[in-house]
Amino acid sequence: MLTLTPAAATQILASALESDAEGLPLRVAAKIEDDGQLAFGLGYDEEREHDLSYECEGLTILIAPPSRDLLEGMLLDFAEVAPGDWQFVFMQTGESGSCPPSSCGGCGSKGGCSSGN
Repeated sequence: MLTLTPAAATQILASALESDAEGLPLRVAAKIEDDGQLAFGLGYDEEREHDLSYECEGLTILIAPPSRDLLEGMLLDFAEVAPGDWQFVFMQTGESGSCPPSSCGGCGSKGGCSSGN
């Protein structure tokens, strides 16, 4: 499922504090546009029936059924894409299906999602 980097989580938590949305879950959505491009959306929301809800990097993540397959194996980061231009960036990690949501923080790392035996 979707994972977050610590940088993304920090930015999301700071934004929630600034917008009086502190404590609300983060809804992440994805859809395929008419031109075939994958589009993403983020926002604070209440949980709805049939949402997938899990904890990741100190945040509650909500994903509706239509977005689940599109977000499988994705990593959300907050990165400098050009000098002084910081943005949320979605990346495919290649870790599709290898991490249960409970081990969210380990996904997307170079070491993968091993159990650490």
